[in-house]
This record gives sequence, C-alpha cells and structure tokens, in this order.
Amino acid sequence: MKSFFAKYKLFGIVLLCLSAVIIYLFYNALQPKKMLPVYQPSMVDPTLVDSTLHYKKKYHRIADFEFTNQNGKTITQDDYKDKIYVADFFFTTCPTICPIMTKNMAGIQDAILKDDEVLLLSHSVTPVIDSVPQLKKYALEKGVIDSKWNLVTGDKKQIYEMARKSYLAVKTDGDGGPYDMIHTENFILVDKERRIRGFYDGTDPEEINKLLDDLKILKDSYRE
Repeated sequence: MKSFFAKYKLFGIVLLCLSAVIIYLFYNALQPKKMLPVYQPSMVDPTLVDSTLHYKKKYHRIADFEFTNQNGKTITQDDYKDKIYVADFFFTTCPTICPIMTKNMAGIQDAILKDDEVLLLSHSVTPVIDSVPQLKKYALEKGVIDSKWNLVTGDKKQIYEMARKSYLAVKTDGDGGPYDMIHTENFILVDKERRIRGFYDGTDPEEINKLLDDLKILKDSYRE
C-alpha cells in the first residue's frame, strides 16, 4: 500500500497544483473587468460646466487646440494623437496650490517616464506672464522632461474656454478677459479618443495614487 501511494505522490501533487491554477483562472474570468467611466457634461458638477453643455449626455471630447510650449514649439491635439494624457491648469507665479500640483505632476512624470502611451499637458492660466522663457525657466527648475510634459501658453480666451468647455474643470463665470482668473486643483485623465476618464485633486497624494491606478486600468482596456 505504501509503495502505491509513493508511486502516485508526484502525480497527486501535480494534479493538486493544476487544479489550483484552474480554479484561480476561473475565478478571475468570472470577476467583472474594471472600467473607467466616460465623463459627459451631464455627469459633472453643473457649476463646473458651461451652461451650453449642461444637458449634453454623450459624445463629449476635448476640442482641437493650438498653444506654444516651453521650447517655443507649437503644440496641437496632433501631438497627443493616440496618447493617453493627464492635463491640468497652473501658473508659474502661483504661491499656493500650484507648487504642490507641479510636484505631484512631476511624480506622475517619473511613473510614466518609459511609457510611450502616456503624456502630460499643463496650461498656464496667466499666459501674458508665462511667456516661453518664463515657462522654460520653470520647466528647468521643476525637472520637466520635454518629451513627456508640455507646459503651454497662448491665447487666454482659448485656454479658459478649454478649461470650461472641454476639460469641465473650473467655474463657468468669466470670459477670459484681463481680470478673469481661474484656479483649479483638478488633474484630468484623457483617453486616446480625447474623452475624459477621471478627475483628481492634484494636491492630494491619495488622489494621485488613484490616478495612477486608473491609468493602468485605462491602458489595460486598450489591450482587451
């Protein structure tokens, strides 16, 4: 009897391991896949949405744009074609939330440094002050890597319209004029189809971790 069990011991161990693998695979197959929402204006706090978009329930996408980055290069939506990206709004002379946001965005840059699918885009909300030389100086101070992260300046009205009507990130009052000022802590996750997939507090480390987790979920969705 002992010789019988000794003879089939290895077979039993292999069978047990194989059964465990099969059970694990079945368990994973039955779990619902994590998916990120596709944000529409009707899903966002109405105070952050232009009144013309309040009832829009589908097909919302980031509009075409044309700005100038820290190297004097023209940046358009074509530079982000087929890319996932994280966008935000800042200004170089901000003494409050912007330094924290920039530090956290730099942390995201480190996390995506070798990831060809993901880029970053930061819009200056004081474009008159944030000239190309000013943006370049700031970029060098903050460790911005040109191939991963564009700091952009340009027409103020266009930047503010992008913030309010495309990224749904700031209060709708104001017209982008000389006394109009927006200030938002939002980081916005945008997919390859230029759709919003998440909003995050750029000053909160836990929110940054959530963004990185959501980024992985979004990347995985393109491989399924």
